[in-house]
Amino acid sequence: MSGPAWWQPERFARRRQTLEARARIAAAVRAWFASEDFLEVETPALQVSPGLEPHLFAFASGLRSPHGGRERTRYLRTSPEFTLKKLLVAGLPRIFELSHSFRNAERSSTHHPEFTMLEWYRAGAAYEALWRDCEALLRSAADASGAARLRWRGSECDPCAPAERLTVADALAKHAGVSLGELRRGAREDFEERFFRTFLERVEPNLGIGRATLLVDWPIELAALARAKTGAPDVAERVELFVCGLELANGWSELTDPAEQRRRFERDQAEKARLYGERYPIDEDFMAALERGLPESAGMALGFDRLVMCATGAERIDDVLFAPVDEGSSEA
Repeated sequence: MSGPAWWQPERFARRRQTLEARARIAAAVRAWFASEDFLEVETPALQVSPGLEPHLFAFASGLRSPHGGRERTRYLRTSPEFTLKKLLVAGLPRIFELSHSFRNAERSSTHHPEFTMLEWYRAGAAYEALWRDCEALLRSAADASGAARLRWRGSECDPCAPAERLTVADALAKHAGVSLGELRRGAREDFEERFFRTFLERVEPNLGIGRATLLVDWPIELAALARAKTGAPDVAERVELFVCGLELANGWSELTDPAEQRRRFERDQAEKARLYGERYPIDEDFMAALERGLPESAGMALGFDRLVMCATGAERIDDVLFAPVDEGSSEA
């Protein structure tokens, strides 16, 4: 017989303080964006394309016509990114969304198939502006939760300390003793596997310890929607935020060239088909928006549930959700 369900009062009470802190953090995040003149927006969860990253899997839904027409496939979004960028093209200069996204085949102590994502965009900015945003949001979350330190699995991080800024190349050399050149040797299609095996085992656990880490300047192969760094075509203006060895956020200076974006999308489609025998469609409305003209801009996606985990010291994502989808099946 299984244990008590999450909603039973005696069990729910054990995480009530954590959930109350979650609500305060959400309010603080919204207040900070309001102070920066951002507009909160709401975009559809059902999309033509859920995103084309080869290793992301979406939930598909058949959309039936009320008039008996052909059923159309729509996907629950893995991110609101495409729609938010259309709003940048429409003329909104600073926008954010705090809402649910969905990823299939992801379930662990730090992954949940339905999760809350905080995503924001600044027109007229590059990825350096996101670095400052991340530092401010960490302070806001800590203040709202009453936490002097961010904590996760025995590690601590000072949310008020200036973040460490480290390039991917320097992180690999410092923590793994290898160079990007070494990892790039061999077949291009194997580079991603070699990179992440090294990164996840030897680099990531050392990031965000004592203070947050902003890991910048990623290999261009790992940044399908980011622009290349001026003077360094093999490097993308991408940044990830790490706290206590846990990735919290991912962002970049936006790629605005529609021809290059289509080339990258088609490359990712082919790679997903090669690896998994599956292919998601390109959002042609998004491509039309790029043709119209995406302004120079930068955007960031932050896992809000993980932020709450670090602000409250919770070790499992289920502990910061009001109602987990399928509690009891997560991995250690």
